[in-house]
Formats: sequence, C-alpha cells, structure tokens
Amino acid sequence: MLSSRLVKEKAKALGFSACGIAPVEEAKSEADYLAQWLAAGCHAGMTYMENRRAIRLNPAQLLEDAKSVISVALNYYPKQKLPADVPHIAYYAYGRDYHDVMKGMLRQLWWELMAAESKNLPVEPEKMGQEPPAVRFCTDSAPILERYWAWRAGLGWIGKNTNLIIPGKGSFFFLGEIVTTWEADAYDVPQKNRCGTCTRCLDACPTGALETPRHLNAAKCLSYLTIEHRGEIPEAQAACLGNRLFGCDTCQEVCPWNRFATPTEVEALQPSEAFSVLTRTAVETLSEADYRRIFAHSAVKRAKYSGLLRTLSVWKKQKGCR
Repeated sequence: MLSSRLVKEKAKALGFSACGIAPVEEAKSEADYLAQWLAAGCHAGMTYMENRRAIRLNPAQLLEDAKSVISVALNYYPKQKLPADVPHIAYYAYGRDYHDVMKGMLRQLWWELMAAESKNLPVEPEKMGQEPPAVRFCTDSAPILERYWAWRAGLGWIGKNTNLIIPGKGSFFFLGEIVTTWEADAYDVPQKNRCGTCTRCLDACPTGALETPRHLNAAKCLSYLTIEHRGEIPEAQAACLGNRLFGCDTCQEVCPWNRFATPTEVEALQPSEAFSVLTRTAVETLSEADYRRIFAHSAVKRAKYSGLLRTLSVWKKQKGCR
C-alpha cells in the first residue's frame, strides 16, 4: 500500500524541495476573501479568475472522488543573476517554462509511486508522458488555490507578500499539486504564520500594490503589468518601473526569510547560454528573431514580443522611483 512517507521520499529523490499532503475539502476560509478580492477588481484584467469558483475552493470539483492533494515545491533561485544594468527579468523565468518542467516532474513522481505500489515493477518509458487515471496534475494550470493547498499540506505559510514562505528556505519556489483519489495514511498540519511584525515587503513594493498584508491589487502590480497586461502601462505605475522588463522580485528580495535561499540544482531551470550572456544593448535592440531565439521554451514568452517592446519603451524613458 502506498504510504505518505514513500510519497515524500520519492518527491525528494526527484529534486523537489518540499512535499506535503492535505485531505481534500472545501477551502472555506478562502471563500469570503476570494469573493471580496474579485468584487474589488483586484484581479485587474485576469477575468479568468472569476471562472470555476467552485473548483477553486474545492479540488473535489476537479476530480471525482478526490481524497488527497499532494503539494510540492521546486526551487528556482538562480545561481547567477543577470548584470545589474540589464533590464530585470524575474528569476522564475531564467530557465525553461516552469509549466513544462513541473508537469513532467509531477508525472514522473506519480508513475514512480505507482511502480512502487506495484511491487517495484518498472514503468514503461512511454507511460511517463501519459495522464494516468484518477489523478490530476496542476501547476498554475488548473483553477485551484495553490498557495492555500501548500499551506494546508504543511509546506510553509502565506506571507504578507502573498507568496508561500518555506521556513529555512524562503519563497523562490514553484508550486505543484497532484490531486488524487488515493487516501493518505497520514496528513500534514498547516504551519503558523511567522512573518511577525515585519512589513519590509509592503514597504518596498514599488507601486504600493501590496495594499495590506496578503492583499495584492494586481492593477498596480508591476509583475501583472509587465507580463499579463496587454495595454499600455498606466502612467503612475510606469513611473515606478525602474529597471524592470519582465516581472518584479522586489517583495521577495527584501523578505528576511530569503536570506536562506540557495541556488537551484534543477538542470531544466538553468538559463540557456543565449539568456546568460544577455547585455543591455542586446535587450534594447531586441529583434523578433532574437526574442524567439533567446526566450525559446521560456516563460518570458508569456508577455509576447509586443509586450516586451511596450515595457522596454517605458523603461528607456523612466528612471524609476525605487
């Protein structure tokens, strides 16, 4: 019989930095907050956040007879950062697109667990890319509350900057989940919030998008405005763009818990040679061909070439406020 201990051992062996398991149930504590956040328009242009609310609040709506959520975290903190004069690209986008990396690792984890349950019978390689029955793999790709489930599974707590903070490791992590009909023999306990009286993330947010602890207004957030937003960047936020081209890591960089951050060893998350040698001049003169070559298989493509040019034009004009 598959044990919770084996799940965690296999996850660690594959390279995940943390793994926990929570029972499937309705996220009642998040329902009112989600409703208020949406009603206030804090999701900005991400109208998809309004959809499938029942699934967001209960993974049982995603998979019939779901019993458990296996939550994992994958470190993406870079070994070497781009030079300071190169327009800032969020650390999570340095390597291959995390959707592909995490989905592949989650599939491999599950098939290895199934092999172990079947008395260590080897898994046929072709099965690794298949979706097995009675399970769903999620990594920012299904409408479930990933940070909430990571908290419920005991990985860490949701900080005032809205990121999941893992004690002794920080917050530079991708999150992923396996929603399954398997019922664990032991479930993990949520951790207490350990942010204390610290407000460094709120104080450092360039645009004041972190309006109150754990309350992010995406309409003001430079990560949203440089990645998801398709129109012009509003003047008030553009004045605070500083050196940012794709995303913003400020609220994580100032977090005291990230003094524990260590570079990722995951090969797929290492930057390509073309990315590693980026210069300010190369970015300022970026052609569409260069964009496709440098950011192939990268999450940077989420912003599209036109989006990078829009932000780059603002970047060239503004000195930034922080």
